[in-house]
Amino acid sequence: MKKLAIIGASFLQNPLIEKANQRGIETHVFAYKEDAIGEKTAFCFYPISIIEKDAILEKCQKIGIDGICTIASDLAVVTVNYVAEKMGLIGNSNEATIKSTNKFYMRQCFFENNDPSPKSIKVQSSTELSDELLTFPVIVKPLDRSGSRGITKVFSYSKLEDAIRHALDQGFEKSVLVEEFVEGNEYSIEYVSWRGIHHFLAITRKYTTGSPHFIEIGHVEPALLSAEITEKIKAIVSRALNS
Repeated sequence: MKKLAIIGASFLQNPLIEKANQRGIETHVFAYKEDAIGEKTAFCFYPISIIEKDAILEKCQKIGIDGICTIASDLAVVTVNYVAEKMGLIGNSNEATIKSTNKFYMRQCFFENNDPSPKSIKVQSSTELSDELLTFPVIVKPLDRSGSRGITKVFSYSKLEDAIRHALDQGFEKSVLVEEFVEGNEYSIEYVSWRGIHHFLAITRKYTTGSPHFIEIGHVEPALLSAEITEKIKAIVSRALNS
């Protein structure tokens, strides 16, 4: 029986666990113990935080896993690819992992390759910025979190430090990004990339709580966009994935 390590045990990862179980794959699930559903549906559950890469690697080596993966978690991707690289399993490169999970390196990558991206400044405190350098409103966000964690829309310099502290509290790397705010509807573009080829799946319209924290509350998929706009989006995103 094939042995698959899955990083994360929440309701977001549970469909992956259940699908692997249905296919007769032995599921070895790692996550901080908090009575998540995946703790019960996994073949074996290990109460190890998803950020403890070396502890998970050691356990996976003892198990003799055949593969490792996750879904719906940027943070877990770092551990997945770290273990995959150390064990010679299928995964993404360390370079691609950093660029796709750390927003500072992602923005830097887009800038170097002339991909459209908001202006962005990496800081640890508002004292590194001045009112004259910023055009408000701005977005403050952690470098290494997803799902709108730690995000705040800020309208004035006087509110900036509180937003930075909030983002620092949510992130693991103790710096944040202060970015220009882009008006418009919010979408996510779904692709699967394999060996450098990007396979388009869908465009999702996202609905959020709005300012100041933009927590996702709903989705429409596929988004109702014209064929012309869809093709423009696909061209931009495919190029960004190459970057």
